[in-house]
This record gives sequence, structure tokens and C-alpha cells, in this order.
Amino acid sequence: MRRAEHHSRPHYNNYQAQQHQYYAQQQYNQPQDSHSVILVTAGYDHTIRFWEALSGICSRTIQHPDSQVNRLCISPDKRYLAAAGNQHIRLYDINSPNPNPITSFDGHAGNVTAVGFHCEGKWMVTAPSIQRNYDHKSPVNDVAIHPNQGELISCDQKGSIKIWDLGENSCTHELVPEEDVPLRSVTVAIDGSMLVAANNKGNCYVWKMSNARDCTDLQPITKFSAHKRYITRCLLSPDVKHLATCSADTTVKIWSATNHEFKLDKELKGHQRWVWDCAFSADSAYLVTASSDHVARLWELQQGETIRQYNGHHKAAICVALNDLSIGN
Repeated sequence: MRRAEHHSRPHYNNYQAQQHQYYAQQQYNQPQDSHSVILVTAGYDHTIRFWEALSGICSRTIQHPDSQVNRLCISPDKRYLAAAGNQHIRLYDINSPNPNPITSFDGHAGNVTAVGFHCEGKWMVTAPSIQRNYDHKSPVNDVAIHPNQGELISCDQKGSIKIWDLGENSCTHELVPEEDVPLRSVTVAIDGSMLVAANNKGNCYVWKMSNARDCTDLQPITKFSAHKRYITRCLLSPDVKHLATCSADTTVKIWSATNHEFKLDKELKGHQRWVWDCAFSADSAYLVTASSDHVARLWELQQGETIRQYNGHHKAAICVALNDLSIGN
């Protein structure tokens, strides 16, 4: 681990001002059904599709004509869907039949490759342009919010992982597991105990995370080869017992995270092309994946089998979002 040597103090930009203005003015209503399962996919056919998870029926289609959709994120209260495209974020009201976005966050320099919500929906984070302008010096491929909501973890094209302290507006850690090997994805355990990053060579790197003196302490645990080709996404399950890795080799692998040993538990086969994204169910028993073969799949992980296919995209499906948590009133 090496500490960042020097980073100029970030500044608030118009994007943050847009967010604060929007959330300050918005009058929230309770979702129509806080116990519903929200499953959404999108990709290169310029459509966002909502699915009935059990039947596989597409219940709603939203046109996204400006660009492909790179990432999707559902707000924790199930009210909003954020769709990351080329140079913008579109925010949609999930409970409204209105097909148009209720607001748009523009001004990004290029493709927005990651988006996430604060746990109470107070703000969003995006990559490559994060809410406050944190300069990575290289294109950012992914960003994750630490469960403490006070730190961001991002990874970039040059193979660097950086941890940003939102309170201090500074980079506190910089990790470079393999110099000049692009890191594609980062994932943080829901209990803040572990960080995993995956790169273009198919390797995964794991760190133990702990809080010491109000800052995150990182200890390297292991490195393992997960795939022989690109890893496009890595994701820790909500129960922190498994890691899913999606790859250009058309497979998804499920790794046991018990005792940080990361032994292969299941290899999910069925997609015909690159698998770009995945999402766990809240109970960690199911996984939804999206692929260049135009199809999304629902996997039952105990058996490692597809139990539902979601057919309807006419081009590559590259992102998926799932929220099946029950929300109390």
C-alpha cells in the first residue's frame, strides 16, 4: 500500500449543485409497493427494461435515445432509477408512468461508467466524474461507496485504487496492485470488512478493511486468478459469503469468501458472449446477470442453474439493477 503523495483540494461543481437543488425541492411520496421486486436491465439498444422477476415478462420499457446505458442503480427507497449514459445521468421516477426522466445530471466529460446512491438517497456518486471533482489523473472505471458513507473507493485505467475521505476532501490511500494493468471493478463488503478489486488480466485482489483512528486501514489478504480473460465486474454478496466475477470468457464464477480463501464454488455457464454485470438478491441466494448475447439471466446459486431468462433487448445488455428488499413504512 502506498499513500497518495499530493492531491489538490477538490471543489464542488455544477453537478453537485444540481443534486442539492433537486433533492431540496423534491417532495417524496411513499412507493406504491415497498415490498415489490424491482429488476431493471439496459444496454446498447437504447432501452431500459423493467421485468417481472418470477415470470420473466417485461412490464415496462423506457426509451433512452441519447446513448447506450452503461450502469443502472435503484435508490434505496425504490423511488428512483439512475441511468448512466454518455456524458450524463438520467433520473427516472420508478412509480410514475412518465417515460421521461424527472431530472438530468449533465456535464460529464465522457461515458459514465459507475453510479451509486447514498444509503438515504441524499447524494449520488458517479465515475468518471465523481460528485466532487476528485482527480484520478486517469479514466475512472468504477467507484463504490464505503458502508460508512464517508469514503469512496475508485479504480482506474492505470491500475490504481484510491480511497477518498469525503469529510476531508482528500485521497487517503492509493493502491497499485499491478502497474499499468487497468482495474475494471471494485466491491466493498456491506459490513466494511473487505475490499476486492478485479483487473483486465482476470486477477482479483483482496484487502481486509478496518477502521483505526477514524480512518480506514487496509491489509492485503490475497491475490487469485479468477479468469483468463477480462473481468468486467466483481461483486460481494450481501451476506459477504461469496464473490461473483463476470468475464469476457462468457462465464460468471462464484467464489467462497469463507476465511478469505476464495475457493471456486460455482461456474455459471449459459451466456454466449461477454457477461458485463451482475446483481445479488438481498438474501444472497440468487444472482441476475447481463450479457452481450442480449439476454439477462436469473441464477439459483445453490444449484448454479438458470431459472429464468429475460429476453427482449435487441443488442448487448450490459447493466442490471435489482432491489428486492422490503422497505418499512
